Amino acid sequence: MRHLLTQLLYEMEEHHDTVLVSIVSESGSTPRGTGSQMLVSSRGRVNGTIGGGRVEKQSEETALSLLTERRSRLQHFGLNLSGGLDSLGMACGGDVTVLFQFIPWDDAAWRSLTAAAVQALRENRPGWLVLRTDGGEPALLDASGAAIAGQAPAGPLSARAVLADDCFYVPLPVGERAVIFGAGHIARALVPLLRTINFRPVVFDDRPEYADPAAFPEAEAVLCGDFRDIAATIDVTPEDYVIIMTSGHLHDLEAEEQMLRRETAYVGVIGSRSKIAYVSQRLREAGISEEAIASVHTPIGTPIRAVTPEEIAVSIAGELIYERACAGTLRRKNHQRSNTMLIIIRGAGDIATGIALRLHRAGYRLILTDLPQPTSIRRTVCFSEAIWHGRCTVEDVEAVLARSPEEALALDRKST
Repeated sequence: MRHLLTQLLYEMEEHHDTVLVSIVSESGSTPRGTGSQMLVSSRGRVNGTIGGGRVEKQSEETALSLLTERRSRLQHFGLNLSGGLDSLGMACGGDVTVLFQFIPWDDAAWRSLTAAAVQALRENRPGWLVLRTDGGEPALLDASGAAIAGQAPAGPLSARAVLADDCFYVPLPVGERAVIFGAGHIARALVPLLRTINFRPVVFDDRPEYADPAAFPEAEAVLCGDFRDIAATIDVTPEDYVIIMTSGHLHDLEAEEQMLRRETAYVGVIGSRSKIAYVSQRLREAGISEEAIASVHTPIGTPIRAVTPEEIAVSIAGELIYERACAGTLRRKNHQRSNTMLIIIRGAGDIATGIALRLHRAGYRLILTDLPQPTSIRRTVCFSEAIWHGRCTVEDVEAVLARSPEEALALDRKST
């Protein structure tokens, strides 16, 4: 959104009228969801996207027409093959409602609001942009819901864009903070990648020559501190995503122990099997619970057989995207699953995996067992791959390795 609003300011300064195109509601299968936006000028789409394809093409053409007519519109599109008036002849099967907001280049209210929103995003201050479906004056609200610019009725201020009556509430995407312990070659590849997916990376290292802001221009901050006392340099919050990949296992251990003694959104640690086993044992000796140890994503990242720093960075970014996306829905689903039966399946090969998938989708809790060196043949569709790689995914369902019955039960408690 920051780039889109910055582009809007530029267009206004160049005396170009624009149309802000927003998906305000959707149902079924659609290319992009509620809150997706793009900006259209007389040159066509100049920033953002609402999914590409026919939806975006038709919306761009509608926006160009509205630029000529100098008005706003709310329009429904059916992404189906029904042949109806609003059908785009697509096989997705869903539908979207799109708000086309005409913005004159000389609109002082829009100019002031846009500048304030860009400044809030630069300073990572949460808030909401409120658009009127009748084309009326927009508003900008701060984190408490108080108006910074314009006026808007009290509405559902949530982490997701919401349409309520004639107001569309869009949260300012300040992004989640990702605290990276270790400023090595993987961190250098990871930081710019995290920026592109709306994380705010902060890099921490104990070596001044590595904790160099010039090496991490996309980072929100680069800090040099003592791994033995991280809190003296940075306050890690329950909303933070923590990535541990320091210069050695002792610093990894120090950072991991401190992070597990506080609440965070995510902790991931890089490492081999032997290192994971060593660090886990040391954490137990330090009094860290099995449940806390089992909550750590290690080895970090999605299992894509990454080798180079760039590949490992992609693997880590993929896991963070997944964890962030699931943060809300998993809590709701797990609340429903907390009282369901726990089933143990002996074997994690292809047949056992197929059974496990059906049971999982029916809401059952599952633990699978297998040999230390599984003999599965169709390995890409077997949960037994988690024994080799620490975790694996089959049909969007993830299995995580547990090294003892206690750890397996701790993982089950964490998931419910």
